[in-house]
Amino acid sequence: MRFSILIFIAPLLFFSCKQQSEISSDFNCTTTAFNNLEEIVDVKKTFSVKFPKTWKTKLFYDAAQSSIFTADSAKQLTETLLLDITYINKSINFDNVFKLKQEQESLSKNLIQTTSKEIKLLNSPSYYTVSKGKKRTFTYQVCNVFIKLNKNNFILAKTDIYGDSLVQERMCEAFSLIEKIKITQ
Repeated sequence: MRFSILIFIAPLLFFSCKQQSEISSDFNCTTTAFNNLEEIVDVKKTFSVKFPKTWKTKLFYDAAQSSIFTADSAKQLTETLLLDITYINKSINFDNVFKLKQEQESLSKNLIQTTSKEIKLLNSPSYYTVSKGKKRTFTYQVCNVFIKLNKNNFILAKTDIYGDSLVQERMCEAFSLIEKIKITQ
């Protein structure tokens, strides 16, 4: 009897668990759960994302793009993450020219690109880079995640992490928020 119950319950448990995204897997992230989330919709109503209610959030837009910027302003800069998610009306292709341009852009900001990879995120072809450098007195890392939505639009989710403390944990927190993006257009 116990064995038959186990056979019935085991598949349910297996399939009910959310599969980790490829980027979270690449960074060996464990599940990051935020409490008290609120849905923020960008000015142009092209996407929404859930952020903690206590975080400071700002909205920006112009003719070609719409952004949501957030950070936990209750923490020191070296303890939080800065996250800027931008919906951009422009085509994008993850070819060698694009990848070289990303590396050159990092170098122009005195950053060294340490990681780059094509992945699938939000069921869309995506590409991420991680670069390291120094800004003023802080070491910092920047992770740019490009998510191709269609031939005319993409999302750029940029995470800045200052300092050396809990960098991977904060990066994983950013990924868990990025994974909550919902396209509304």
